[in-house]
Amino acid sequence: MLDALYERGRAAGHGWTLDTELLPPHQQQVNALESQGLVELASPENRAELSALEGRPVRWAARLTSYGHDTLAYGQARPRAENSLLEAGPDRRLVELIPSQMTALRVFVGLTGRLRVAPADGLAEQLRAAACDHGIKRWRLYLTQEQMESVAYGLWLHRKTGSAAEANRFVREYGVVHNPARASNDGAPAGDGLPSAARAATHDGAGVSGRG
Repeated sequence: MLDALYERGRAAGHGWTLDTELLPPHQQQVNALESQGLVELASPENRAELSALEGRPVRWAARLTSYGHDTLAYGQARPRAENSLLEAGPDRRLVELIPSQMTALRVFVGLTGRLRVAPADGLAEQLRAAACDHGIKRWRLYLTQEQMESVAYGLWLHRKTGSAAEANRFVREYGVVHNPARASNDGAPAGDGLPSAARAATHDGAGVSGRG
């Protein structure tokens, strides 16, 4: 409805959507938006000015407030996740991350352009598209194997500069750990599928510390 009000107001030249342009049910929807501060309803003075412009009585008119404009602009600019990002498939695996893991990975993808080993293609989009299950406080993503290995690398960086809990949890739950000693020659992060957390101690020299 915000976009309809914006387009009609812009077409009219004065920013207002008039009573003749919306059916009563739509006007009721606009009234609800007015209660949220997103829409301004025309005052008697506004309606008198519009009536003079239109050459007829204008009994109702509405336009976006600054908050409505910003809400519309934000909604139009917000990334739209493709269905393939939100669904499991033969090449994707459901991964559920705790908030601290998501925070670490957002830092990781935010450094794209500064890192020598960049996040995997599509990982940033997956993070933006992730939905949070507030009941269990987990973020749900559907990742390819390459993206999971990239997650392991991001959490390895987090481990080296802060907490090991996030990387340890990822190893325990998904069996993927970054091992720089076995990284490929081109510097891409390598992931090892591990049957259990016990094997994690054999990697990375010092092993995986803590339980997360």
